Amino acid sequence: MNELMGARRAVRDAEDGSEAMKEARGRVHAAKVALGERGPVWWDDGAPDYNRKMVKNTPYGNDG
Repeated sequence: MNELMGARRAVRDAEDGSEAMKEARGRVHAAKVALGERGPVWWDDGAPDYNRKMVKNTPYGNDG
């Protein structure tokens, strides 16, 4: 998180179109990827989606 905030400050302080701006934006992107905000989705594990289902119609509704 500290890297992301530092990179955002660098974007704020850099002049538009400068090499410093390109570098700062690259740092922001890298920090966001490292935090999981960008890149491949992590929540698509192939498990069935039980949203909008009645509990009794899901495996969670079994009294076992």
